[in-house]
Amino acid sequence: MFRDRKDAGEQLAQALEKYQDQSILVLGIPKGGVEIAYHIARHLHAELAIVVARKLGFPTQPEAAFGAIAEDGSTYISNSAYKHLTSEEIIEVLDDEKREIQERIKIFRQGKPLPPIQGRTVIIADDGIATGATVFVTIDLCRRSDAGKIIVAAPVSSERTEKLLTQLVDDVVILEKTEYLISVSDFYDDFYDLTVEETLDIMKAFESEDHIHS
Repeated sequence: MFRDRKDAGEQLAQALEKYQDQSILVLGIPKGGVEIAYHIARHLHAELAIVVARKLGFPTQPEAAFGAIAEDGSTYISNSAYKHLTSEEIIEVLDDEKREIQERIKIFRQGKPLPPIQGRTVIIADDGIATGATVFVTIDLCRRSDAGKIIVAAPVSSERTEKLLTQLVDDVVILEKTEYLISVSDFYDDFYDLTVEETLDIMKAFESEDHIHS
């Protein structure tokens, strides 16, 4: 159990100390992953950025995801999606999320591109990994951008997802593993959805401390 995202992020940062002296870029998946990424980047004196990846939700049940899409167009769609949705329905959801991604890039990064990824050690951080859909597409984004090394870091994950991730990336750092991860919040004493404003405040705090990371 973790007290909150600060506690989880600081513990995770310590577990990642072996990467301290590399040219690291930490990518936080909004919104909760950004707070985790902040503590990792701060501890490792790394660069921090928000990467935008969105779940693809069923039209009648948006909370239930059938896949995900990253800001570069990297897409993951589960096999079961085609049993329940037509190709037209899937395309419609994809188009909606592509528009939403562009809006969120404007909000979270003022429309700027991601920092350079090529040849660098990239740590993808989230506050918990259940299905892993958004993490999988972010891995694809990093691979397509020629990252030197890709690491996935999260306080908690299901065992199955962790095994899948270890086949895809150079390193996976998970502090708590569970057979089934129904809700990430179960592993935190204090857990709530960060607002856009709070997420932006985290980035502002990091930038104001920039002398620490230079």
